[in-house]
Parts: sequence; C-alpha cells; structure tokens
Amino acid sequence: MKKILQYLFEHKSLSREQAKEVLVDISSGKYNEHEITSFISVYLMRSITIDELMGFRDALLELAVKVNVGVTDIIDIVGTGGDGKDTFNISTLACFIVAGTGQKVVKHGNYGASSVSGASNVMEQLGYTFKNDETQLAKEVQEANICFLHAPLFHPALKTVGPLRRNLGVRTFFNMLGPIVNPAQPKYQLIGVYNLEMARIYNYVLQLLQKEFTILHSLDGYDEISLTTDTKIITHHGESIWTPYQLGKKKVYADELKGGDSVQDAANIFKNIIQGKGTWSQNAVVLANAAMALHVTGKFSNYETAFQAAVTSLESGAANNCLQKLIQLQ
Repeated sequence: MKKILQYLFEHKSLSREQAKEVLVDISSGKYNEHEITSFISVYLMRSITIDELMGFRDALLELAVKVNVGVTDIIDIVGTGGDGKDTFNISTLACFIVAGTGQKVVKHGNYGASSVSGASNVMEQLGYTFKNDETQLAKEVQEANICFLHAPLFHPALKTVGPLRRNLGVRTFFNMLGPIVNPAQPKYQLIGVYNLEMARIYNYVLQLLQKEFTILHSLDGYDEISLTTDTKIITHHGESIWTPYQLGKKKVYADELKGGDSVQDAANIFKNIIQGKGTWSQNAVVLANAAMALHVTGKFSNYETAFQAAVTSLESGAANNCLQKLIQLQ
C-alpha cells in the first residue's frame, strides 16, 4: 500500500486494472485500517477518474454475491448520499411508490455513513430482515414487487470498510460506487448525485454500461429531486433543467425535508408518508422522484402520466400494501 499511496500523493491516478487490484486486496484483508483510511482520503482531496471508478466497480462486482430475482425488468432508485442535507428517506419511499404501480424494484442500499438514517437503517427499523438468499428475495419481488439488498451482505469489500466510513463520517468514493454495483444489475436506474462533476462521471459510466438511466442533481446540492430549486436531469438524450413546478407542482423549503435526529424519527416520517399522512411538501418530493423513476422505464407516454401513476399508488394505499406485504414475508 505504501507504494500505491506514494504514487497517488504524486497526483497520479490508477489505471482501471490497478484500481480493481487495490479494492480486491482491501476486501481480502491485505491492508490495515490506517492504510485503507489513507487510501480513501486521497479521493476526498481530488476527483475520482472514470478508470478508477470502473476499476473499483469491476472489483466489487467480481467479488459480489450474485443474485437473480427471476425478472430482468427491474429498477433501482438511489442517491449517492453524502449531500449533507439530512433529508428523510426520499429514494426509499419513492421505491415503494414505484412498486405500488406494479413495477418491480430491487433497492440496493447501506447504512448512512454521513447521514442519520441511510436506506438500510430505515428498512431495518421498519422490520425488514437483511438477507442474501436468492429464493427469498425472488419471492419478495414476486409478491410485494420489491426487495432490499443490504450492500455489506453482497459486497465483502464494503463490509471491511464500513466501520472506517462511519468513523470518517464524510462522503467517500464508496458513496459513488453504491449506485453502480447493485448485484441484481437492474435494467433501469434513477441516480441522484450531489454535484455536477459526479453527474458528468456517471453520465459517461452509464452510457459505457449501456443502461437505461436518468441522473438527477438539484442545483442547490441535493442528490435527488428536492423541489427546493431547479433540477438538472441527464439522460441518454441529453441534459435539461426542470423547475419545481414542472416536477412537483410546487416549490418546497429545505426545513420541510428534514429527516429527524434519529433512525426512529426517520422511520416515523417514512410510515406517516407511506400511509398517506405526509405533508403536502413531503408527498410532492416523494412523488416527483417516483414519477421520474417510472418515466425512466419508458412505459409512460410522458412525465405527467408517470406522475399521476405515482399519485394513485400513494393515495390508493398500493404503495403501503407493498411495504406491509414485504414485512409480512420476513
């Protein structure tokens, strides 16, 4: 590791092969925590390159526990996290609203490293049992339209660095990897990013991987549609800027999106919203993200139709039914 760190400290970057090799070695326990922390810290001081990101991705997927849920027509909705906004679990709620429309969802997530409650924190609090049993996960997708993949159960390398990430408490390159290493390899992806540099990198990577994707970035720094300001939307077809009124019918304020001070707070907010008791602003933000995810699938003629499908899923109780069925299956 000393040689690698010296190389990186000289402002050089790793090739795809070198990046893959380092992450394979990290996951096999070759380096101590101080060496790994130093390595992670390099990427807090400079941007990751496409080759490095692809190499890290290659390593994680090669080592990953493979999972086949029996259907290929699946979507994942995920933010990179690390935007420092401490919002409630918008992406995870959007997943259930999408599932409520009949679209199959395989959500990949982890504990919050730089926020109070990541997707794994809230799912665990709601009564979901983490597993990597393919048969059980396939059953969940079949019966509840959704399953959850807790990243450390599928990625040995993430298990190794988990405690270090939590101790650092800041955004690392592992935040960037999460959305592109879902072991189920979903056909469609809605990815929220915290800055425009990251949006550019993902755009390149997802085109390289030939995915059906949409990348989101709220221009005030959220890694999802926040409706607090305009959102940059990036797809295969190009880039556009959407206003809060186009996406969610209204503009909202940052304090209306807060996720509380504990995992219990986050779970209470989650249950309120999915049971139809959310505030107008909370609902609007979740519906906008769900609608954009549905739009990615190409099954709706336009965004407005997708938005109406999301509204129906929430208001009819279909989204909540998916959650209840999922928890009953545990």
